[in-house]
Amino acid sequence: MATETPEAPRTAEDPQPGEPAPGRRPPGPRATAAARARSARAARRRRRARPWLLLAPALLTVGALLLWPLGRVVWMSFQDYGLREIVSGRTNFTGTDNYAEILGSSYLWTTVLPNTVLFAAACVVLTVVLGTLVALLLQRLGPFWRNLTAGTIMMAWAMPAVTGTYVWIWLFDPLNGAVVQSLGGLGLLDPTATNWFTGRFSFYAIATLNVVHHGFPFVAVTVYAGLLTIPRELTEAGIVDGAGAWQRFWTITVPSIKPVFLVVVILSTIWDFKVFVQLYLMPGGNGANPQVLNLGVWSYVESFAQRQYGMGAAIAVLLTLLLLGITVGYVRALFSESSGEKGDRL
Repeated sequence: MATETPEAPRTAEDPQPGEPAPGRRPPGPRATAAARARSARAARRRRRARPWLLLAPALLTVGALLLWPLGRVVWMSFQDYGLREIVSGRTNFTGTDNYAEILGSSYLWTTVLPNTVLFAAACVVLTVVLGTLVALLLQRLGPFWRNLTAGTIMMAWAMPAVTGTYVWIWLFDPLNGAVVQSLGGLGLLDPTATNWFTGRFSFYAIATLNVVHHGFPFVAVTVYAGLLTIPRELTEAGIVDGAGAWQRFWTITVPSIKPVFLVVVILSTIWDFKVFVQLYLMPGGNGANPQVLNLGVWSYVESFAQRQYGMGAAIAVLLTLLLLGITVGYVRALFSESSGEKGDRL
């Protein structure tokens, strides 16, 4: 049986439990407060670093897949880069000559930039308006017709851009197109002398129909989801106060789901400024008709048709900067709107 060792008796010199060791002064209030402040700062640094550590793998992957190619495009835009440089592997650094040539070209300011901006603006406005009208229609329909309508419009969104473009090309084909033949049968035009793909305005009118038809289902479904979040009491109060449908839309619906509208406008703007397939596949859109090029198609034509990769990269960088400026403006408006709502609640 084990025996316990008797504890040595304490003397007057031994420190009592909880007292500092002999020869050490107890920490003062200032030292204790400083230690607590250091501990709090370290804890805050750990809390701030933890999300970045968790996001580090995703950020490294995004950097490898997106930022590295983007950096290469920017670097290429400062070079006279063509087939000779590809074969030899050498660089021909020319500074900002590509940008000076592009910005000093009247073709950019009179043709390409108006095509890009006006086409994107028309597509964004029509897409948001049509999508909002369809969302309001879905809100009023019964369950069966709502599901049927939503499924039907989603087919347009699910259709690949290439397939949808060829459908619109067939509809407006100058020889056998359904639209041309129908209008010709009514005597409204001469099918043998009509080609809507050669005119700048008519070309972009067809492209706008194509883009809006492909993009409005996303806006409709998103806005409809926002409409479901509006309390029914607000609408009923507006009806009791005698507000009509138009007044209720602008005084209740729009303020309630304004962030939703900002999001769909931002996404539609980005998509419509980058439209490529719907224009490139149309007759004349591949560079055969220079009057119908936008920035995206112009960059592609300069790079792969003219073999001027440095010039094409410079055009792509300018398009990216234009999109970045527009997107930053919309995002700032979105965050300012959210901050204002929080301030009102407080």
